[in-house]
This record gives sequence, structure tokens and C-alpha cells, in this order.
Amino acid sequence: MTVVKDVMTSDPVTVSVDTYATKVRSILRTDGFRCVPVVSKNHLVGVITRGDILNISSNKSNIEARGIMERPKVIATPEMDVNELARELVAANEIQAPVVTSSDNMDLVGIVSVMDLLKGFLQSPEKTKNKTVSECFTSDVVTCNYDDPISFVWNKMDDTGFSGLPVIKNKKMIGIITRKDIINSGHVRIIKESDEIKRSINVEKIMKTPPIVATPNMKIHEAADLLVTCDIGRLPVVKNPVYIKKMANRAKESDLIGIIAREDILESYLN
Repeated sequence: MTVVKDVMTSDPVTVSVDTYATKVRSILRTDGFRCVPVVSKNHLVGVITRGDILNISSNKSNIEARGIMERPKVIATPEMDVNELARELVAANEIQAPVVTSSDNMDLVGIVSVMDLLKGFLQSPEKTKNKTVSECFTSDVVTCNYDDPISFVWNKMDDTGFSGLPVIKNKKMIGIITRKDIINSGHVRIIKESDEIKRSINVEKIMKTPPIVATPNMKIHEAADLLVTCDIGRLPVVKNPVYIKKMANRAKESDLIGIIAREDILESYLN
């Protein structure tokens, strides 16, 4: 039986309750983390996600971590079965969990993500046998347009809870934009305060292109490997992709028919 301590990251980067939000933002942007645990003398008290950072405007950038952190929905322990944790993460729609010493001791000892679990499950491809993306993807996709202002996309992410949106131009998908892209762009602190800036910064300037895509007949273990290898959270599912030469699975344009997220793929390993 594989347990959490076998796949978790030990001694994760943390912040204290009095760390300023500007420092937290810098950590998320520089290190590429999706979440940072908040501790008090190594005692877990909360977490801060990219979404939490997106909701801070520039005139509140001196707020402390205690003012923006949230309580983790899922908390793991080192001896917890990875399958049990995977089910809890899927049920809570969470992508990672802090790991504490025990249910009676909230000292932080690690962090474990859906990606960590997928890496482990990739060692057992027989779990998904011949399952394909067509069995697991979501056809109702929230998208944005290439010329939408970043503020509009930010609000759409906040309203829907999705951290990445496919980008559409002339009815074709041409890119993808994520919370990470917005944070890394440096515009996150100012788009709430200036209407002029809102109008001048649009999706096309920040989105990633060409996007990595999946087709309905792609095997689940191949999709999982793409997510892990490229460190991405979702794959647009497409038809009629126009692939970039010498860039496997990257399409400069395609017909979007759905999306498959890391949580969908993780769930497929549990069924």
C-alpha cells in the first residue's frame, strides 16, 4: 500500500501569519507554487492559493497572510492511504493538501498535490487499462475571447472557480490563460484600480500559445503523463487540430469540444 509520506514533498515552503501578501505573491510567482501553507511556529493554521492572491487589489497589498488565508478543506497525514486522499481531494475539488504529523498534532511536515498522486498512479498504467479521454472529459467548457480584458477573465475565474480558460478567436481555440499567467504578468495588482489599464491589457498579450491539447481517443495514462511532464492543470479536448511541426500535442488552432482536468484524470484511476 502506498501512503502519503511516499509521495509528498517534505519541508515545503511556508509563510508565517504576519508575512505580507506582496511576499506571498512573489513566492507564488517565482517558485510556481499553486498554494503556500501558513504556519505559526510550524503549526498549520491555513493556506493561501493563487485565487486568494488574485483577489487582493494593489491598495491592500500590505495585508498580512492571516487576513487572506483560508482553512484547508483537506488535511493529510503521513500514513494516510493515497487512494483515500485522492478520493477526498476529488470530493472537495481541491488540488493539494498540507500534511501534518497526526490528527492530534498539526505540525506541518509536508504537502501533497494531485500531481504527486498522478506521478504515483502513472507507475500502474493498468489501473486505467484502455480508458480514453472521451470517457472522462467535460463538454461544457467556460472560455474567453482573445480580446477580452484581463479584468473580465479574472472575474470569470473568480465566479466559476476555474483556474484556466481556453482562448477563442474566430470560433477556433488558439491558446489558454491561467491564474498563474495573470500573476506572472505582474498585472494582478493593478487591474482593479485603473479603467485605462483594464482596456489596454487583454488576453492575447498574456495567454500561452500554442496550447497543449488532447483528442478524444487519447489514452488516459497518456493525458496524465502530459499533465505531469508539462506541469499543467488541464488539457483542452479538441477535434481537427492543426499541430505545430516538431511540437507534439501543441496545436496553433483547433475545434474545442471539451476539457479534461487533473481531477478528472485522478478520478479515473479510482474507478
